[in-house]
Amino acid sequence: MHCSLPIPSSPSLPNSIQTQNPPLIPTAPPDLTRSKHSWIESLRSHARSNSPNQALTTFIQMQAAGIPPDNYAFPAALKAATALQDLRLGKQIHASLVKLGYDSHATVSNTVLHMYAKCGSEVEQVFKVFDRIPQRDQVSWNSLINALCKYEEWELALEAFRLMGLEKIEPSSFTLVSVALACSNLKRGDGLRLGKQLHGYSLRVDERKTFTDNSLMAMYAKLGRVDDARIIFECFAHRDMVSWNTIISAFSQSDRFYEGLECFRGMNDEGFKPDGVTISSVLPACSHLELLDLGKEIHTFVVRNDGFMRNSFVTSALVDMYCNCKQVVSGRRVFESALDRKLGTWNAMFAGYAQNGFYLEAVRLFMKLMVMSGLFPNPTTMASVLPACVHCDAFVDKEVMHGYVLKLGLGSDRYVQNALMDLYSRVGKVDVSEYIFHSMESKDIVSYNTMITGYVVCGYHEDALILLHEMQTAEKNVEVSFRPNSVTLMTILPGCAALAALAKGKEIHAYAFRNGLESDVAVGSALVDMYAKCGCLVMARRVFESMPNRNVITWNAMILACGMHGEGDRALALFRKMADEVEPNEVTFIAVFAACSHSGLVDEGKRLFQTMKVEHGVEPIADHYACVVDLLGRAGRLDEAHDIINSMPVGLDKVGVWSSLLGACRIHQNVELGEISASNLFKLEANVASHYVLLSNIYSSAGLWEKANEVRRNMKSRRLKKEPGCSWIEYSGEVHKFVAGDTRHPQSEQLYAYLNDLFDRMKRDGYVPDTSCVLHNVDEEEKESLLCGHSERLAIAFGLLNTPRGSTIRVSKNLRVCNDCHSATKFISKIVDREIVVRDVRRFHHFKDGACSCGDYW
Repeated sequence: MHCSLPIPSSPSLPNSIQTQNPPLIPTAPPDLTRSKHSWIESLRSHARSNSPNQALTTFIQMQAAGIPPDNYAFPAALKAATALQDLRLGKQIHASLVKLGYDSHATVSNTVLHMYAKCGSEVEQVFKVFDRIPQRDQVSWNSLINALCKYEEWELALEAFRLMGLEKIEPSSFTLVSVALACSNLKRGDGLRLGKQLHGYSLRVDERKTFTDNSLMAMYAKLGRVDDARIIFECFAHRDMVSWNTIISAFSQSDRFYEGLECFRGMNDEGFKPDGVTISSVLPACSHLELLDLGKEIHTFVVRNDGFMRNSFVTSALVDMYCNCKQVVSGRRVFESALDRKLGTWNAMFAGYAQNGFYLEAVRLFMKLMVMSGLFPNPTTMASVLPACVHCDAFVDKEVMHGYVLKLGLGSDRYVQNALMDLYSRVGKVDVSEYIFHSMESKDIVSYNTMITGYVVCGYHEDALILLHEMQTAEKNVEVSFRPNSVTLMTILPGCAALAALAKGKEIHAYAFRNGLESDVAVGSALVDMYAKCGCLVMARRVFESMPNRNVITWNAMILACGMHGEGDRALALFRKMADEVEPNEVTFIAVFAACSHSGLVDEGKRLFQTMKVEHGVEPIADHYACVVDLLGRAGRLDEAHDIINSMPVGLDKVGVWSSLLGACRIHQNVELGEISASNLFKLEANVASHYVLLSNIYSSAGLWEKANEVRRNMKSRRLKKEPGCSWIEYSGEVHKFVAGDTRHPQSEQLYAYLNDLFDRMKRDGYVPDTSCVLHNVDEEEKESLLCGHSERLAIAFGLLNTPRGSTIRVSKNLRVCNDCHSATKFISKIVDREIVVRDVRRFHHFKDGACSCGDYW
């Protein structure tokens, strides 16, 4: 790196700062009998003892007594002005010394440099002062380099270090500390290259002071080389408190929490007493590892030692630790007992509430911050509060928070923009999320992950996959790395599952394997789910069995996978084995009941429902009742299912159970119970189209065309539309969609011709069309024609025409497969000698050799 240092020539100082004396400070009358030596020694003594007001009083009295300041007095006065952070006063003292001709004196000028840097002046003023020093020494260069670091002019600081060497001035330990700081703030590649050179230089000149080694450790840690920082730490003997804090913080910030805790123990063994920095570095380890007992021990130490509860970093870390360990009430107690409650402590409490689902409490606390604290939210505040507002049912007008963010001037902050994108996606306005995303000046990995999540949440799975591709392409064109991480993968994989995009899912699996992300429990669970929903149960099982760690989500995904593929017995076996590793939760039982339902294991499912609370401590909720009603209804035990609904505890939501019973009445064509179910649903959800569609289908199947038409007219009057049947198939990295009667696909003409040919061959083999699936009052021939246009048949035909002979066809559908398509696909699988896997809204059907894996029970 060779950049020229812009050190301009110094123009004459403006008259505005050439005043004669600093502003008057109330003082006693000056002692006219004191000698100059006495005045100056008194002035310097006050400055050294950190008594800036007394020093400045002495400085003014000395001049009032007729004693002019000299090269000893001016540095002391400047030091006092610096301690008070009074730039205006410092400029007046500077003007005085210029007038008296001391601006060319090295010691005085070095102190002026230091004053301007510490008091926040413009960097150009520092250059002007530096340029006026005729004989620049080591202190002059150190002051300049230190000032440039304070202004975060890292490259200029390094260029100054290079020019210092050209002037044959040896750097000191203080120089190396500043240069190490500059290296640590460069891009990683440049920082490491120059940092290693600096480290090598310090070894050559045998510069091994403790604070130099501490700065090198901090540099390596910030540049991601924690092991190098550890080696330096282990190699020098004179470690101090800063050394221990630096290495503990390095391990903690790089998520190497166990090593950080080992260092913490070593520090105690060597007799060092933890300070606030130590505590706030160790507590994140307890937080992430959920070591609640150790966190409580540290909390006890904090309480026993006065002053720690006034340290906002310590109280913030304690709040975070308790909330991460699911002890939100304890976190709130710490928050309330904090003696100096700065914004960081509030932010920790907001984040703790939001992460643990206490959304209303987070919103209420935010209101308290605004009304009572006297503090103003910062980006971190809003990034925690916005998700709470999204999920808080009591906070209705969620979008108003965007206006408040803009009012605070935080609308361009990247972290806040990420939270706003999530907010709009969660309320279904993904177009606004897109606008924010594309208007961002700079994006990070969280921005991409948030937008991908938004697409998946809103059902725009294809857009999610497109953005993933753009994210990886962007990586090559910009400085910031956008390599997909574990969050990206666990977010995008459900999109692959929803689209049955198996090829893309396999590609993501390969990426996870290459980058060591496959062992992440969240990624592994998402892979199990993706393979299962793409019809590859064997691969789902292989991923599941290879995972080193499995949590309840992993087990639930595997049990659900077996159930979706009709392997109810295997799902029950997994459930029994699961108890050896983790406790089942509410979702586990939903998955098991679904597995029993798809496999006809009615008695087993009922038995489990009756014992789930006693044996596993899980209280049945509305979803469990809905599953059991589906289990009984699918098996034709409609009256028993109706009795289950009537026995439900008061207060439980009954939408799910009536929906399950209505669906069962559609399968078994029970008009009476279907009408009862629909009547209850119309009271609970009057504007849900699917309820009307199911009732209409029940009437149509029973030949009650007038009643069916009446239901459709009712739908029309309410402006409700039936969800169109849609099927899709992945081919050559692209997802092809079809709707019933589709003629928009480029191969439509070829597909219908192929299906007509298949239709004739199927009839010759004994296929009889089930025209009861056509819910229109038209003649039989027209009904048969309509059957050929069902979306899943078009997708199957596309697969058969475009994929290699013998390969498996995988199709997904958004609705339940109709009876006729199920029958037809069995015939097709035998005629073309291909396995055809169809996933409908409920389960998988594996068609092969004229049979289906569901055994015609679905």
